[in-house]
Amino acid sequence: MRLFAAEGPMTLTQVCRETGLSPSSGLNLLRTLVGEGALEREGDARLYRLAPAWQEADLLTGARVARLIARVQPLITRFAKAHDCTCGLWQQVGDRLALVALGESEAATRIHMAIGQRQPVGGGSVGRALIAAESLGQADMERRFARLRWRRALAYAAWVEQVARARQTGFGIDEGFTHPGIVSIGLVVPETRSPRLCLSASLFAGSRTEAEIEALGAALVELAQASGFQES
Repeated sequence: MRLFAAEGPMTLTQVCRETGLSPSSGLNLLRTLVGEGALEREGDARLYRLAPAWQEADLLTGARVARLIARVQPLITRFAKAHDCTCGLWQQVGDRLALVALGESEAATRIHMAIGQRQPVGGGSVGRALIAAESLGQADMERRFARLRWRRALAYAAWVEQVARARQTGFGIDEGFTHPGIVSIGLVVPETRSPRLCLSASLFAGSRTEAEIEALGAALVELAQASGFQES
């Protein structure tokens, strides 16, 4: 099943070549998996692919994310160097976000984040973008906000305005409320599901004008639309 998750639709010949099974054993295995609902035939029935339910299985997301990281690592590294910032790729895991890839600038003094670090959904710039994408009602918004912790005081009304702004522009901004001295810009990568992926750009507070921060956000939106981020 991991083979199909990593490679996509495959023929009997391809499956046998990758697994070392004989054609008869491979065919019997494929027929069994089709019968169990794990695989389905595609097109002229010479191709087999994962059934939709299995495409969403947590067991298989690791392979897809690993492939995507390999594709986009050069893109986020190039972006970080070009815009003198730290660029992170985040994966939503339940009600938290986990950093899965990182691009850094070549500046002697720069922001570093640790792969694997986590933060609650709703906090930070990425959190604002995620909340904006969900279009929650007032009661759910209040519950989300109540669970968040800030390093600088932030009123609920101000947070709601920031979420609305993220919905309008396509990216959220956190100006030191989560990490004092750090401005971050975050967005949800379009068309990603199970897991949902996000991008962030972080820089030192005071190093850019408001217009430059908005321009960096627009550049991050453009990066997220690159073909490498689209799940195959």
